[in-house]
Amino acid sequence: MRILLINPNTSQAVTDLVADHVRRQIDGCADLRAVTGRFGARYIASRAASAIAGHAALDALAEHGDACDAVYLACFGDPGLFALRELSPVPVVGMAEAACREAAASGAFGIVTGGTAWDPMLREFVATLGLSDKLAAIATVAPTGGDIARDPDGALGILAQACRDCHAAGANTVILGGAGLAGLTRRLEPQAPCPLICSVEAGTRAVLAAAMAPAAPAARPMPMESLGLTPALTRRLAAP
Repeated sequence: MRILLINPNTSQAVTDLVADHVRRQIDGCADLRAVTGRFGARYIASRAASAIAGHAALDALAEHGDACDAVYLACFGDPGLFALRELSPVPVVGMAEAACREAAASGAFGIVTGGTAWDPMLREFVATLGLSDKLAAIATVAPTGGDIARDPDGALGILAQACRDCHAAGANTVILGGAGLAGLTRRLEPQAPCPLICSVEAGTRAVLAAAMAPAAPAARPMPMESLGLTPALTRRLAAP
């Protein structure tokens, strides 16, 4: 079983962090190929960066998606998720969607993540999933996920307080969202008043399940003429 992990930002260090965490979780039950966005922001923390990352994710799928059994979009906020599903012949799992659906199964949930611009973006994303009624709170912290990945010790205190704030707002569970926050749930659990969900681990569980029992592929879009894209993405868009 082969899984393609796409980090659609351009930080190789974050790709390595997430891939290492995922490999430990899957424990040899699947082969993992991890790729980093070829262009765009180092770490996504704005609408513009997210839009560019969606293109980078499609580019990565076209270049590296052959012979995989599932695709893991390993970026909280899932830039390009629905477009990837439109073009991919195998299941595509988004980190944010997987974490939100897992959390919603236990009732009201909160989200803690790095980067203040994410609050409205995530509210809109949760609404597209039809889960707004389960979202109790979003707490963003000033350091971006990339900053947290570089200095996790320095962020633990503010992340713990953000988890407490979400719980006080009515969250039964709190998602620790972001590739750069991989592995921090265990360090924060002693300070948290409710269960925490690591978005990286939730996505890994979901992509393994999807690879083992894939659903019927979605209908392919009409072939599209394009200009200025890579040859691989041009071919993928032009395929019937």
